[in-house]
Amino acid sequence: MARQVMILDSQRAELLANWKRGCELAAADRDAEHDPRPVVKLFNPCGAATWLLTELVEDNPDVAFGLCDLGHGCPELGYVSLSELAELRLFGGALYIERDEHFTASKTISEYAAEARRLRRIEVC
Repeated sequence: MARQVMILDSQRAELLANWKRGCELAAADRDAEHDPRPVVKLFNPCGAATWLLTELVEDNPDVAFGLCDLGHGCPELGYVSLSELAELRLFGGALYIERDEHFTASKTISEYAAEARRLRRIEVC
């Protein structure tokens, strides 16, 4: 079985567009709200870790921004290295971090973050 691509090219383009939009808003008006919906959900298939990603840093597209939950009850907004996630070997090396192929965001990242802080985990239905 072929290993799944972590982020599709179309998702990568959308993540970069979100980054650029945030930079444009910040340059135009410091009070402007940048609150995109997550584009990609990554998860540990044999654990509780989940990442809802909204943006890729334009100057370093290995770095993504989003809601990160390592399964310890403290989900937080922050940055993550995609190459580090891709290198993780799980369950004796047989599994990898996966992309949820069926994920479609129903809320903005701040709404997911508020709910995750309240529940102490990311919950996506």
